[in-house]
Amino acid sequence: ADLVTDRSDASGTGYFDPVSNEYNRDLLTRALGHDALLPTVLGPSDGVSWGSRVLGPGCGDNAGAALGVDSGDDIVVSLGTSGTAFVRSDVCARDVSGSVAGFADATGAFLPLVCTLNAARVLDGVAGMLGVNHRTLSELALSARPGADGLVLVPYLSGERTPNLPHATGGLLGMTNDNMTPANIARAGIEGMLCGLADALDALVAQGARLTRVRQVGGAAASEAVRVIAASIFGVPVAVPNPGEYVADGASRQAAWALTGQRPTWPLDAPLQTYEAAITPQVRERYAEARTHWLAQVLSTPS
Repeated sequence: ADLVTDRSDASGTGYFDPVSNEYNRDLLTRALGHDALLPTVLGPSDGVSWGSRVLGPGCGDNAGAALGVDSGDDIVVSLGTSGTAFVRSDVCARDVSGSVAGFADATGAFLPLVCTLNAARVLDGVAGMLGVNHRTLSELALSARPGADGLVLVPYLSGERTPNLPHATGGLLGMTNDNMTPANIARAGIEGMLCGLADALDALVAQGARLTRVRQVGGAAASEAVRVIAASIFGVPVAVPNPGEYVADGASRQAAWALTGQRPTWPLDAPLQTYEAAITPQVRERYAEARTHWLAQVLSTPS
């Protein structure tokens, strides 16, 4: 059988141009020292025959989620173990800083994307430190004031990918006798995680994305505190669909597209829950100060 792939996966290689939809073989040769046999890149509705069956072209997980959640113009924030922010675009990202990856999507367009390492794992760590489950963590966080009375968590618990700081560590800053409470620690953990994703949203906006609403998915999006606090930190409404396997939903939509030649217009199985909250720019300002202070110490210390 012929080797095939799709634009979204091919665009992650570094040697495929999603604008021309062609491989940059000169880059591949520079990297490997020789040319190589590469799979044919299929379009979003191209089917592949496999015996009596027709298969869709496949796609990357984030491209599949974008297709499955039917995000439209919303920026999607996906809160799994790591976190991603992405949006469908008619223009390929060209971010010389490297913060925004210029992926292709599963519809024939583009998927500018920012990936962070620290999302739900931060909540796991904070819940473990406090000895509580995630429901109690959410209740504690919502009982604290925005800004956690000055307590800030810089959440680089596994290093960080964006910014590229693989050897960084996390820090809990601004501790006093008065603010070291379980509620404030819970709040600081959620705020720190979300401030990292808010920076990702800023990077997408700098590449031309419009931030009017966020579509929030992933395991950590089930937390009521994450939903409410996200709206205050992101500064826009946060819409949350029912929990689901949206990557698999995207694969189903793609399979139907390949089989019928028509892109499905299936609605989501339930209305979105939308959260709005008073915007708290002071939380991001304090986080930015704490992160700068913390990283100056971490990066100046020999590992």
